[in-house]
Amino acid sequence: MSIRHGLLALLDRGPMHGYQLRAAFEETTGGAWPLNIGQVYTTLARLQRDGLVRALAGNSAGQRPFAITAAGRDALAAWFSSPVGRVGQGRDELTVKIALALSTPGADVRGVVATQRAATLDAVRELTRARARSADVDRVGRLVLDAVLFRAEAEIRWLDHCETSLLGPGPVRAG
Repeated sequence: MSIRHGLLALLDRGPMHGYQLRAAFEETTGGAWPLNIGQVYTTLARLQRDGLVRALAGNSAGQRPFAITAAGRDALAAWFSSPVGRVGQGRDELTVKIALALSTPGADVRGVVATQRAATLDAVRELTRARARSADVDRVGRLVLDAVLFRAEAEIRWLDHCETSLLGPGPVRAG
């Protein structure tokens, strides 16, 4: 997800200043993606430069709210109506780590996979417990929790695949 489009979606609700945007972003995403306030203001500057938002007059506290423009609403509508691309597929740290372990002499590839599987299984157990406790959580929070849980489960399946298809039986050492 782009911060750019996240801020546009929030500004579509009404004008907000940077700290309000950061808090609303984190609340809306269930804290799954914490933002640095610097990211918010840098993104707002780019959105303003591109004509997608406009700065409003500052308030008595010195906070300067921003409002979405018609062009910003068009960009937001285009984003909502497009599928999420899979660019960067395979560029996540775990994929790179295993690829490098496979090609690094002396690396314990099976150990890398086993360590990651154990950590991911722990995460799945904790997420499953959190999900069971989340009966009273709002729909957005539950949706975010489900997404994280499903991705962790998919990672375990992928690690199983790595072990069976790449590693086979027995100890594996690169080189």
